[in-house]
Amino acid sequence: MDVSNSKVQQAVNIYSFKDGIKDCVPTLLGYISIGIAMGVVGISSGLSVVHIFLLSTFVYAGASQFIICAMIASASPISAIIMTTFIVNLRHLLLSSALAPTFTKYSIWKNIGIGSLVTDESFGVAITKIARKAPITDAWMNGLNLTAYIVWILSCTLGGIIGGWFPDPATFGLDYALTAMFIALLILQLQTIEPSKLRHYLFLIVLMILFMSIFSTFLSSSLSVILSTVIVATIGVVTDK
Repeated sequence: MDVSNSKVQQAVNIYSFKDGIKDCVPTLLGYISIGIAMGVVGISSGLSVVHIFLLSTFVYAGASQFIICAMIASASPISAIIMTTFIVNLRHLLLSSALAPTFTKYSIWKNIGIGSLVTDESFGVAITKIARKAPITDAWMNGLNLTAYIVWILSCTLGGIIGGWFPDPATFGLDYALTAMFIALLILQLQTIEPSKLRHYLFLIVLMILFMSIFSTFLSSSLSVILSTVIVATIGVVTDK
């Protein structure tokens, strides 16, 4: 093997499963705090610790889990809960589609495994690496995703166990935890953007707010998010220089 190939191999080896775990660590505080909050809210909505464990294992989506708890508390029909969860989780199709070109060299089953565990936070970490042309691998992505998945399940379950201590989660602001995490992720993303592209991204943020405001007047908030995201993402691709 020549020197150039050796350097390429070393670069690829840097982004291993273990490095995926390390890159997930900065986001774990968010997973833990939101997961515990979700568990507490779940208990206050009438769910058991087992229900919360199963919900975090098979749904694995913070926003959807909060919505499910709220709809259960309001005695919404199961069909409405399923449909709302499906609509809210459609954004993961967009996240996975954005990451897909990086993993085309892997098998369909590996891609399904990666896509199934992608979250807003893991997407943020991965897309930042991709933007920096980092040679990420399926092993690195699995390390990132599985660490987040396990910590999320444990955090939600812990929140369910201690949920009895907080009969009214809103009193402690726990119902705002998910929103706070997304704001922090937005700030971190803006800090990594090149100054030359900052104006373009701010323009897209303004467009997103505008479209959300318009669609929300006659559509549900979940559907408004999806439509606005598709439209603004399309505009972003077309206008990106």
